[in-house]
Amino acid sequence: MQVSYNDKIPNNVNLSDDKRLQRALERWLPAYQTWWNDLGPIDSQQHEVYLRTAISVDTDGWAHFDHVRMPDYRWGIFLAQPEADRRIGFGTHKGEPVWTELPGEYRAELRRLIVTQGDTEPASVEQQRQLGKTCPSLYDLRNLYQVNVEEGRHLWAMVYLLHAYFGRDGREEGEAMLARHAGDPDRPRILKAFNEPTDDWLSFFMFTFFQDRDGKFQLSALAESGFDPLSRTCRFMLTEEAHHMFVGEYGLARVLERSCALMREHDTADIRRFGGIDLQTFQKFINFHYSICLDLFGQEQSTNAANYYSMGLKGRYHESKIADDHVLADLGEAVPFVENGVVRTQDVSALTAVNERLRQDYTKDSQRGMNRFNKVIRSFGIDTELYLPHPAFHREIGAFADCYASPDGQILDQATWNKRQAEWLPTEDDKAYVRSLMQPVTGPGQMAGWIAPPKRGIHGKPVDFEYVLFH
Repeated sequence: MQVSYNDKIPNNVNLSDDKRLQRALERWLPAYQTWWNDLGPIDSQQHEVYLRTAISVDTDGWAHFDHVRMPDYRWGIFLAQPEADRRIGFGTHKGEPVWTELPGEYRAELRRLIVTQGDTEPASVEQQRQLGKTCPSLYDLRNLYQVNVEEGRHLWAMVYLLHAYFGRDGREEGEAMLARHAGDPDRPRILKAFNEPTDDWLSFFMFTFFQDRDGKFQLSALAESGFDPLSRTCRFMLTEEAHHMFVGEYGLARVLERSCALMREHDTADIRRFGGIDLQTFQKFINFHYSICLDLFGQEQSTNAANYYSMGLKGRYHESKIADDHVLADLGEAVPFVENGVVRTQDVSALTAVNERLRQDYTKDSQRGMNRFNKVIRSFGIDTELYLPHPAFHREIGAFADCYASPDGQILDQATWNKRQAEWLPTEDDKAYVRSLMQPVTGPGQMAGWIAPPKRGIHGKPVDFEYVLFH
């Protein structure tokens, strides 16, 4: 399915055939452009960036690469190809044809799912808007802007669904997407993790490794939806989301590579005096980002999640590959709880535990990335291993919200937590040190001293290619 760039709003949904919807989205476009100029990447309006732009939703050859002036990037509405005779794969409607129109009885639930997902997309752009001023290289600056424009397009994807299927309510929700702002004390973004500052590149790489990985699992669950327009939207978003996680994982691996090289060169773990990010600080940032992302999955036992599943609106990760009945009425799932200062598990209905199942899948996927990081460290002969903290650590939602825990899962009293949390989470001094390293490096092929250069460039270009042209 090719994308039409002849329309004011690029799309592959035949937007020109629905004049009412086309007019509504064209009215929303100026507000979006104002938001991008005001809260998107700062001081980037004159930059020409080597960006990929979707031209198709086919598996091969779906993107075009070229220098694009940032305000001229063509955001659009792209849905994956429909699957012939697709059926709902789970819940009480299992086996029925998917819905191509909004199922009226599930209107409120679908709107809530779309709004919550949609709200995260502009939030990440707002959180990252200052990073261009401190880029470690043109290669990394280009990757930042690629993530930003695609998060902006993901907002368009969700706003399209709201406008197309929810009438006036949808239009109002679309306007509200641009009225909330990350970190705003009066009108914050819906989810806490998307209000946290991302004001250094270590945090950005952590964000794209952990928060965008949450996005992968949430989008995968929504891609299972019986509401076919939502499923097709999320399936294409996942194509773009994969690059965001690559930016995070490869960025962190390069930080580790440089840190380990400094450790070997100077025979010390204390590499701050040599301009590196020490592994202890790296681990603290992991502890913070991973723990706040676990909260994004919600309560271990959730009636809302059970309803979404039973209604056929939001499934599990790779639903069709799970060997059960996909109804879950009589199946159990182990979930954690705290009793007398000890973390235990109990069996509950698998239907109410779909959040916990998704969180566990996320953890397994995150651990695979950690294994690759530790392989980098071992390649330098360094006897240190990075880890994911215990699920009870630093939580504000669910079974662990009312307790304090160490990274290894030991339940603590508040006094012990207050005394030791600086060992486990980034302190203000840690953050200030990392920020002190954030000096812009914008010469072609040049690289900041705290991160290793990439092994190869983007889309076959050399590492020293001018990925960003400044005017």
